[in-house]
Amino acid sequence: MTHDSQRDSGVPTRCERLLIITRRLIIMTFFSLGILSLVFGVTLFLRQKFMVSIACFGTGLVGGFVSIQQRLKDVNDEELELLSRSWFQILLIPVYGGIFSLVLYLAFLSGIIDSPLFPHFSIPTFSNPPSTEDMRNLFATTYPSTGIDFGKLIFWCFVAGFSERFVPQIVSTAENRSS
Repeated sequence: MTHDSQRDSGVPTRCERLLIITRRLIIMTFFSLGILSLVFGVTLFLRQKFMVSIACFGTGLVGGFVSIQQRLKDVNDEELELLSRSWFQILLIPVYGGIFSLVLYLAFLSGIIDSPLFPHFSIPTFSNPPSTEDMRNLFATTYPSTGIDFGKLIFWCFVAGFSERFVPQIVSTAENRSS
């Protein structure tokens, strides 16, 4: 079927599908950035605790959106049709990116991966035996040790969302080391 006959039959062309997906990606990226900005603004304005995990998830989400946009030109027609028909399919990869960024954050906190390239954190000490309050403090008062460490964290969370193989490879490596 030629492009003209596709247009006449009401079937969107490849170019039209790319435009539909690109518009959706832009909308979702701005929406995600808006939510992140709102959360940051509210925590600063109300002098509340800054939730590092939300920053990690949101940065991974944005990385996933950028990844999809970068790969669109190489997507086959069948996958392009699926993406252009479904908001859910477009959201799936970025949500995985957000989840992967949280897994990476936990790998940093646990020391499973450690290098000068990766961030370090100020983590509260647990009592012996640990308590519920210790867990609350872990998530409420654990922060990157320096501004440079915060920058590293945000960079690696973006990478976790952008490169869908990065975190699964880290998990596989950790799994193989434990065996």
